[in-house]
Amino acid sequence: MLTIIEKVIFLQNIDVFSEVTTEHLASLADIAEEVSFIKGDVIYKENDVSDALYLVLDGKVRLHRGEQVISTVGKMDAFGTWALFDEEPRVVTASVEEDARLLRVDRDEFIDLLADHVQIAQGVIKTVVKRLRGLVERVA
Repeated sequence: MLTIIEKVIFLQNIDVFSEVTTEHLASLADIAEEVSFIKGDVIYKENDVSDALYLVLDGKVRLHRGEQVISTVGKMDAFGTWALFDEEPRVVTASVEEDARLLRVDRDEFIDLLADHVQIAQGVIKTVVKRLRGLVERVA
């Protein structure tokens, strides 16, 4: 199991948290739970309740709709990010391709954390906006 300091160091290298200060990452690390899955496990299914963000410590996870692969995520990647801000159902299924160790950030705990640390939300939103702008620029 990772210590809080090890979680903070890991979170510093995740793009969605690139705009969040180390101090605030420590608060986030405190609520991030380490979970493990084996190859073939389903972490969540399309249309499930969006209840957590996941960060890949080790392993690989396939994000797909039926047999159509949308993306494969690995070490240092985040998935399920929208769950932190959006209550809509999941749009993909997340299946474990290689045994995986993940950090799970529960949506409700994240929202509680934001009550005291709005700067975390500001940092995450800045990063998400940058991603959206990049997508728009590619389409335009």
